[in-house]
Amino acid sequence: MSGREFVKILLAKECITLTELARIASEQSDKKYTMDGLSHKMRLGTLRFDDAEFFAKLLGYEIVLKKIQEEN
Repeated sequence: MSGREFVKILLAKECITLTELARIASEQSDKKYTMDGLSHKMRLGTLRFDDAEFFAKLLGYEIVLKKIQEEN
């Protein structure tokens, strides 16, 4: 899954727009997020993992790594 897909899933689950996410993220951090900036990063595939993790946390989610059980 790409960073773009991840953020789009979060937005759909929470019924918010990218503009709203940028506003919330800017209010909750010392970085300035804009809809244009986020959209550009998502289109180019340059969204950083720490940003995706931050967005997930803002919206009440956590990213969990789970080892796949091997079948015998």
